[in-house]
Amino acid sequence: MHIQAFLDQHGWSNFQWLIFVMMFFVAFFDGMDTAVIGYIAPDLIRDWQISKVDLVPVLSAALIGAAIGAIVLGPLADRFGRKTLLLFSVFIFSCSCMLSSFAQNLTQLEILRFITGLGLGAALPNAVTLLSEYCPSHKRAFIVNTMYCGFPIGAATGGFAAAYIVPHFGWESMLLLSGALPLLLAMLMAWLLPESVRYLLLNGADQSRIQHILQKINALALQQNFRLEAKSRQLSALQSMRMVFSSKFLVGTLSLWLCFFCGLMIFYSIINWMPVLFKEADMPPHLGPVVSGLFALGGVGAMLNGWLMDHFNGNYVIAVCTFFTAICVALIGPALHLSLTFFIILMICAGTLQNTAQSSLPVLAANFYPTAVRTTEVSWMCGIGRFGAVAGTMCMGYLVNNNIGWSQIFTVLAIPAAVMTLCMLIKNMSEAARDSARFSLSQQDAE
Repeated sequence: MHIQAFLDQHGWSNFQWLIFVMMFFVAFFDGMDTAVIGYIAPDLIRDWQISKVDLVPVLSAALIGAAIGAIVLGPLADRFGRKTLLLFSVFIFSCSCMLSSFAQNLTQLEILRFITGLGLGAALPNAVTLLSEYCPSHKRAFIVNTMYCGFPIGAATGGFAAAYIVPHFGWESMLLLSGALPLLLAMLMAWLLPESVRYLLLNGADQSRIQHILQKINALALQQNFRLEAKSRQLSALQSMRMVFSSKFLVGTLSLWLCFFCGLMIFYSIINWMPVLFKEADMPPHLGPVVSGLFALGGVGAMLNGWLMDHFNGNYVIAVCTFFTAICVALIGPALHLSLTFFIILMICAGTLQNTAQSSLPVLAANFYPTAVRTTEVSWMCGIGRFGAVAGTMCMGYLVNNNIGWSQIFTVLAIPAAVMTLCMLIKNMSEAARDSARFSLSQQDAE
């Protein structure tokens, strides 16, 4: 029996709920640990007597590590297993985040944040892939997008928590908390999380092992032998690269990479620098993390986007979100001079649209690639995208340090959103042309 047919025929079980919850919290703590450095940035400047320029390497260290982690470590899941790499990744970023709380200078903090980033970069692509491979096809986008909401919710929760914890207990306590909680999650996953059955089938695992896992979804699994929908085999890194740059996938791959890159430019520019900008504008100290948190919290809109992607063209759904993101982001700067309330409303709208689109890209990519290279390709997309986070953080640092006005800053940030819209339209045109060519060939064969 095809593994996907089995998943499609049976209802969503408690066992799949368990996988969903664990993957949700992987995304949650990934978001919290990624964003935490931005929330404590004003206190680092004050306590260590450093300038905003000195802070750029610290803000960028985890993002560079995450890019390398996604590109180098993430694809190892296609060779060693989704669960193995996921546990390793969560363990790395949780322990190094805890150790960051004991850093005594910028160099130590930069090194530890880089190591934290290695784990962060590898964790989320594996979580997306593992969950997607346990989903029924007609609900996959909704379920995976809902799981991915954990990332912006975690980033937002970190902002709200920092607004209370840092003034009372110091910035060190925020790093310690952000590392201790995912370490507990890693211990729980080591006990309860199954390996991907698609990965096991791809690697020739015994049918009894497959049946033992799937019978937790439905007992009828014990009466079946399972196989993948199409013949597949393990591919080397070179073979994976050849596939991703083949004529079938090239345009879609480049569109996804550039889109993810631009999306993270916007997200981390705002998350990492908003608390500092608010302090520069003589606003209440707690307001920066809260507003940044509200921007990140907008990602919960990905649940609706997931439903839309299950029923409509996912490329168009994301293109619409990014088009309106560009408009909202461009209006944020002028809105601050008009009304703080209007500014916060625009920030929430921009966050909802941007993070909804960003959260939808991994599931779009997971559906785009075959099983043998799925984690590799999603990881590479996320890795390339993380360099966008670095670029956004550094670009924002340049604009801030050169005293560029708010209106100009947010006008610049609107450009990547417009590029995202263009990428999705190009990807859709490429797929339509490919499908049309395939249809013409089938018609010729029939004749």
